[in-house]
Amino acid sequence: MGDIAIRVEGIGKRYRVGRRPIGYRTLREAISEGIHAPFRWGRKRDQTYGEKVSNWFWALKDVSFEVRRGEVVGFIGPNGAGKSTLLKILSRITEPTEGRAVVHGRLGSLLEVGVGFHPELTGRDNILLNGAILGLTKSDIARKFDEIVDFSSVGQFIDTPVKHYSSGMYLRLAFAVAAHMETEILLVDEVLAVGDAAFQKKCLDKMGEVAKGGRTVLFVSHNMAAINRLCPETILLQNGMVTAKGPSEEIVSRYLNSCLGNGLSQAVLDRAPDEHLPFWVTNVSLVDTAGNPIQVVSCGQDFVVKLQYRTASSGQLSNVWARLSFADASGSPLFVCYSLQSRPERMTIKAQGTLVCRINKLPLVPGNYIMGFAFKGKPADKPEEIVRMYDGVLRLHVTEGDFFGTGKLPHSQHGPFLVDHKWNVLD
Repeated sequence: MGDIAIRVEGIGKRYRVGRRPIGYRTLREAISEGIHAPFRWGRKRDQTYGEKVSNWFWALKDVSFEVRRGEVVGFIGPNGAGKSTLLKILSRITEPTEGRAVVHGRLGSLLEVGVGFHPELTGRDNILLNGAILGLTKSDIARKFDEIVDFSSVGQFIDTPVKHYSSGMYLRLAFAVAAHMETEILLVDEVLAVGDAAFQKKCLDKMGEVAKGGRTVLFVSHNMAAINRLCPETILLQNGMVTAKGPSEEIVSRYLNSCLGNGLSQAVLDRAPDEHLPFWVTNVSLVDTAGNPIQVVSCGQDFVVKLQYRTASSGQLSNVWARLSFADASGSPLFVCYSLQSRPERMTIKAQGTLVCRINKLPLVPGNYIMGFAFKGKPADKPEEIVRMYDGVLRLHVTEGDFFGTGKLPHSQHGPFLVDHKWNVLD
């Protein structure tokens, strides 16, 4: 028990959806109904004024897990999966409908803009109030005060009521308070959803410090690169239930491939191969380096493109070369992977089989891309060479990844390419 920071056992949270109860009426409505339909007054309340619609929605259902002291655990999943609801239950903002959550240690949370701050109080007063709520002494708060204000960059407005802050200022101060109060457990929900690029970088750096400082952290984010960088373990929530838990890279890959589906990586091939053509591609697929099928690729990931083909030849094909081309979403060329450049000799292939191209450390920023394919070869039983060109053979979706090992990526406005590099200072 001493090693466990958070234990969640069968947590469920149910909300009522639908119309409001008819019983909550104005005086005017009650008098009007009494005049026009006086016989109703003699009915029981649950017959006449009960709920007209009483649907229930389970935001969480039978959620169970444990987090040990000092662990940093990510939570991912689509919108509406129950991630924020779970953190609110752990923060005691809302009560679960069923199950229980046990938290061992002082807990601080940064959930959403507006939670934990009183809008009529100044920034200074809210820092003092939050510190007092967390059980800190005045001297502890005073020791951290200047550091919090400096990190938040709202110094000149620290004595202004926070109701006058912009959402970015509000979040900067809220994050600074949550990250610097040195609670044993920290819950963070989508801290990178608001704020400019400089603030997001600052938050990521601070989260990295917190994660390495031995504190227990639960981190909810849609930034998959940040999840991979900061969280060794990740829990996947879908439809209010835990569907997977394990190493972050594995869970993130599983989530991206499931939520993005097949649409962006379906082969655009001949619907009915023409038997008169000497060569055609029958299927295109992506696999990771372990051979598992994938449907999206992250920045910097190693992956393999497999092209299954058939030919009308009865024997082998010689003098073969193949080429994969990459273009942006508008069709403008970016780069090619040409077999004649990566291997010294041309290939000899069977009449039917699979061509494989491994791409190391994909150098593209997140976005949608188009892959094309070109082939040339000579059948043993025919004098002429085969040449085939496929435009848009694959729609490729690239997601955020930790290309540089820092969790940071340049903005797409700086171009589509990522170049592996390192800066140093010489004395």
